[in-house]
Amino acid sequence: MKKIFLSKLFLISSTSLLFVYGIIYACADGDFGYFDSNFTPETFVDESYKPLFLSGDIFYGIGFDTEHNSRFNDDIKSDWQMYLKGKADAATISYFLIGADEPKSYDEKDRTLENKTEVEQLHIFFKTKKENKTSLKWGKKISLKDNKIKGFIEFLYLAQKIETVSVGEGYWSYDPVVAKTFDDQKMIQSIENVYNTTSDSFLKNRYWFLTMKARFYSNDKQKAIVFFNKTESAAPKNALYYRALSYVAGINYKQKKYAVSNYLYAQVFDKCPEMRIVTAYCFHPQNEADWNKSLAMAKANKEKAALWAIHGFYKDEIQAIAKIYELDPKSEHLNYLLTRLVNKQEQGINNSFYESAKENVAGKQQTVIENKELNKSKIDNKAFDLVSKIASAGNTEKPYLWDIALGYLQILKADFTKADINFDKAEKTMPKTELSTYQLRLLRFVNNLSKIDKLTSKNEKTILTDLNWLYQELPKTYKGEEFRYQNAVAWSKKYLAVLYKEQSNPVMAELFGNSQDYWNGGSSFYDNEKELLAMKAFLAKSNKSEIEKIAAGIYSLKLKDINNFQAVQATFKNKIPEAIAFIKETDSVQYQIFSGNPFNGNIKDCHDCDHAAYQKKKYSQIDFLNTIKAMQDKLAEKEDVYTNSLLLGNAFYNITHFGNGRGFYEINIVGYGSSPYSFRDSIKKMITNCDLPKMYYQKAFEAATTKEQKAKCVYLLSKCERNEYYNKKYNEVNSWWEVQDDKVNFIAWPGFKTLRKEYSDTKYYQDVIAECGYFNTYVNQ
Repeated sequence: MKKIFLSKLFLISSTSLLFVYGIIYACADGDFGYFDSNFTPETFVDESYKPLFLSGDIFYGIGFDTEHNSRFNDDIKSDWQMYLKGKADAATISYFLIGADEPKSYDEKDRTLENKTEVEQLHIFFKTKKENKTSLKWGKKISLKDNKIKGFIEFLYLAQKIETVSVGEGYWSYDPVVAKTFDDQKMIQSIENVYNTTSDSFLKNRYWFLTMKARFYSNDKQKAIVFFNKTESAAPKNALYYRALSYVAGINYKQKKYAVSNYLYAQVFDKCPEMRIVTAYCFHPQNEADWNKSLAMAKANKEKAALWAIHGFYKDEIQAIAKIYELDPKSEHLNYLLTRLVNKQEQGINNSFYESAKENVAGKQQTVIENKELNKSKIDNKAFDLVSKIASAGNTEKPYLWDIALGYLQILKADFTKADINFDKAEKTMPKTELSTYQLRLLRFVNNLSKIDKLTSKNEKTILTDLNWLYQELPKTYKGEEFRYQNAVAWSKKYLAVLYKEQSNPVMAELFGNSQDYWNGGSSFYDNEKELLAMKAFLAKSNKSEIEKIAAGIYSLKLKDINNFQAVQATFKNKIPEAIAFIKETDSVQYQIFSGNPFNGNIKDCHDCDHAAYQKKKYSQIDFLNTIKAMQDKLAEKEDVYTNSLLLGNAFYNITHFGNGRGFYEINIVGYGSSPYSFRDSIKKMITNCDLPKMYYQKAFEAATTKEQKAKCVYLLSKCERNEYYNKKYNEVNSWWEVQDDKVNFIAWPGFKTLRKEYSDTKYYQDVIAECGYFNTYVNQ
């Protein structure tokens, strides 16, 4: 076995080098999104491990590390504020250290910041004893005669020299970044001389680190290692020490001493939480031999545990946990690795209640029992046994975390009674934070719902309070981002929907399952008249049970939406009185305005053109239906048959897919889309059927008294023939990309032939030639 880490580890450039606090020229060149999960790693794990939580990205929540220039800003300011307490206020110290708060734009990236210029000027003042504009300005705010103030400014003067190569611009570029070096050996030696001579312990520590930093960025990096080995025993083991140790690790990596480099990075990972993300990224054994050499260098169990802690990030949490637990059961690193183990087990869980097709086996919907049996088989027994063993021992740093994790895995293994026991055990000792309380409550709920294979009035009561908490309270009251409750929301709805389906309750199954299509809306549930009426009766009833109230409360559709759908259906069936009655039950929907005039019939179908055209009268949906009803009443009385028939033909044409009034049918139950293929089959058939407009155009033709009128009717009928041709041609096609290009865009429909043969002497004929490219091509071929 030559290579032991995941492929993402080997995306790292082997020629790169760590430039810590400043920038990674990286030893590793190189969503917030998380998968379906009920287990929130932030609950009990230290913030420093957060980027290392399980993620599809390089680092959880951030993708890539971008804090190379700012990682230690707060610590640096805090340290200097303590040192200069009473001599300079926090704002002044922050200004000299970091600069103004305003971010520097790309256009200003080469401009020297004002604070740096003023440090230079104060240095000149200290050196020459001559006042300048800057010394006069700051002499009024701080005592420039104070030794600590002077030490502060002089340190910054030297530090700024090194920052010219250590601080990155932070702007992404296609061009490779060339590592800069600091080659002023006299300046480096002067920094080291201050370190050797100063008696101030605070300044001495900082000059020690600054010397390391300067040597690291020089063209003779080996001198940094020599200096470190000579002086490190006297250096305080603080963040500066471990940042310097990272320089040593980076240099060893550059020298291809990978085992040494990784061993040192592991020490920094263990002792300096702020640098865990950096050291984890830079940890890079080339092969198993490197790895074993690093382990052999470890002088104590804690050092070995740190090595395994980073190893677990890249490859096998189970192995890493087992090794660390043997070495140091109280290791803090176990906590983050446990969350990765649990989250990884969750990745294999089937929450869809659908078993995908396999070779020679069709896919199928699962019952809750089938789903639980499948998920039991997905849990890694080795992982489960390890967590069970450690939880039972109770000797880790946070035993309650292991109890909760074991309880959750026991849910997935369908051992619900033992899960309850472990949750009770965890509750007694865990910290009572909002997140921990929510996490435990969520997992108890998942356990309680998972116990139910058939709903009864008794077991319903075990989940009602938590259903309300999940669906209604949390979305309104929880202001954080960490708590992973959304998966439990989606899973519980599916679970209950499947249960109700098994118990032959289609209404409750729909309420929890919500059959609306993800991509374009639309709900096939309402294609069944019996179930539609049952849903209306349910939503209208006042004496709902508690779980029925919950179901109605989360359902996205309301009575008005169903009435709207019925109004659309009735209209397409030419049942206008019914449509009017339904549309009146839709609240404000009935007053929605058509974007174009639905009674106009134009030569070319261009709904955008119709929407932009001037409209003398705007029609609401109720106006539209009432006008149709009035025209139909007149038609029944043989009144102005041609005009009323023509306008009715236009009205029914415009609410099809081909007309200017698609908004009439584009509602949540029908769905939305610019193509008929965006809709389910029943709707596609409804919105592409031109039988009704064709019937009315035929009536208009029969009542026409002039050739112009007849020509218009013939052409409008030909548009219906064209649409019918396309409908039949693509009837078997499920998606637009399946359409085969047979090079036939149109044919000489009967209407085209009649128009050319009998009405070529009309003005309307000439208008058609001018506007309809198909017809123009036909007559000129």
